[in-house]
Amino acid sequence: MSHLTTSDHVNLNLKDWGTGNPVILMHGWPLSADTFDDMAIAIANSGRRAIAYDRRGFGRSSQPWDGYDYDRLADDLAEVIKYAGSTDVTIVGFSMGGGEVARYMSRHEGRGVTKAVLISAVVPYMLKTADHPNGVEQKVFDQMTLAIKDDRAKFWTGFFKDFYGGQVSDEVMHWSQTLAMHASTKATLDCANAFATTDFRPDLASFKVPTLIIHGTADKTVPIDATARVAAKKIPGSTLLEYKGGPHGLFASHKVQLTEDVLEFVAHGPRVTTR
Repeated sequence: MSHLTTSDHVNLNLKDWGTGNPVILMHGWPLSADTFDDMAIAIANSGRRAIAYDRRGFGRSSQPWDGYDYDRLADDLAEVIKYAGSTDVTIVGFSMGGGEVARYMSRHEGRGVTKAVLISAVVPYMLKTADHPNGVEQKVFDQMTLAIKDDRAKFWTGFFKDFYGGQVSDEVMHWSQTLAMHASTKATLDCANAFATTDFRPDLASFKVPTLIIHGTADKTVPIDATARVAAKKIPGSTLLEYKGGPHGLFASHKVQLTEDVLEFVAHGPRVTTR
């Protein structure tokens, strides 16, 4: 394990495997970098460097009281990119991690990044509003917050059923619930508010690099019509790859296909076709 201390004194846990041009992996809520192990191994075996880190408050990273807004999270990513020491970096964001990708591209002008990947990402906006009618109603997030505060361990049982859509083993479900309980409750709640309410639509014009968007058509956690299909229209030159019938947790339900598509994109750019 490697570690990075951020400018505001938070310790981030990193897995830094392989050599070559870095591919930086950002996990989803409420999990950890462990969910990227299969892909990280494949990246390292392909002759590249895989860097997966636990978001502050999650996994083995520090659990500070604050810093869970997307500006600070994008600053954390900027520090990881600086740690990588390369100007040829691919950044990959799953679910909530897609928000860090988008905010980094605008807030830090995409410095050092040559490719971007959004997997089941919350970009560009999760919340239902008058100008975003396919989003999720605020009451859904309010109910989620109340359920987490009432019985966090119980909440994950139902949450991960939708997350994986019944397409993984019971053991993967149990593992995911365990990872979720390792996160701080404060980080869990604050990050849920961040991905539910942050509007990334203004960030999309800042994508100046080839961008691959991957999303399952049956995603119940982050609906594709509110996110990926909108992002694909707004990110210049992006490629949308839809997995027919795919749930949210593609890193487990479609891990072979997902890894192949990401490696193909990293190596050759946008040459993938619709699944």
